[in-house]
Amino acid sequence: MTIASLTSQASEASLRLGRRRSRSAQTGKEGVIVSLVGASALFSVVTTFSIIFILFRESLRFFHMEGVSFVEFVTGLEWNPLLGAEKHFGVWPLISGTLLVTGIAALTAIPLGLMTAIFLSEYAPRRLRSVLKPVLEVLAGVPTVVYGFFALTVVTPALREMMLWITALFVGEEHASPVFDIYNATSAGLAVGIMCLPIVCSLSEDALQAVPRSLREGAYAAGATKFDVSLKVVTPAALSGIVAASLLAIARAIGETMIVALAAGNIARLSLNPTSETQTMTAYMVQIFLGDTSNFGPEYGSSYAVATALFLMTLIVTMIGAIVLRRYREVYE
Repeated sequence: MTIASLTSQASEASLRLGRRRSRSAQTGKEGVIVSLVGASALFSVVTTFSIIFILFRESLRFFHMEGVSFVEFVTGLEWNPLLGAEKHFGVWPLISGTLLVTGIAALTAIPLGLMTAIFLSEYAPRRLRSVLKPVLEVLAGVPTVVYGFFALTVVTPALREMMLWITALFVGEEHASPVFDIYNATSAGLAVGIMCLPIVCSLSEDALQAVPRSLREGAYAAGATKFDVSLKVVTPAALSGIVAASLLAIARAIGETMIVALAAGNIARLSLNPTSETQTMTAYMVQIFLGDTSNFGPEYGSSYAVATALFLMTLIVTMIGAIVLRRYREVYE
């Protein structure tokens, strides 16, 4: 056996050993990564179920308190847990305030976000799109308390001045009134809509971009204009993504806290008047957790019942979004 053959055998042996070690190291690294991913998923699930458990446990404790009725909570039309000798825990005034602000936000964010997404996807040049989309997404990083102060100090005065000018134009200056209260649902809804605008715009634009180019080219070959292609071909093809983005924005608006706490007010009333003061479910919870009420009274416990109702509303919106995605999702090859 020559020296060359011995050297070759030694090299092959060391190479096999190196391969075994590299496979073992790779398997160990993959095991660590899988364990970390699994632990993260488990942590998320445990956290979610812990929150749900605490909400339902405290809600049941609230409904077993003296003077509290589950039937009144579900069907009652008066919410007055803090003032007066006779307290009322009908949740519908809070739900109506939440739905009113959410509706105004949806009417603001969804049309503007969809039109912006269509412009960015179908009309804007690549360079302009690369600039505008990050600028719009910056809005998602603005703290919500800033939106709340913006609604209170800019939007509300603008609305009051505009309505004062309109009423003065039609009924005269001596009978003119600002119409909008200082705290009102409209300014809060507009601010929430501006906050939700990046969600609708970004996700809808991604859905529009995912539509295959062949559909656009086929429509152009049939003689369609760019406007027809955008509205009659691309938008329907991306409908599931657009609806999912809209429902995600609505769920975000339902759970918004700081904007409505600052701009909408704290008077719970069963009304759909967008010019008057109202209170949402999240704003009520903020009011309770400021520390002005006892931790053992029904006022404090009612916040958990309201939080449970809010959780169920958000869950319903999420489930509707999942059903829409499964029902109308388009799969392209």
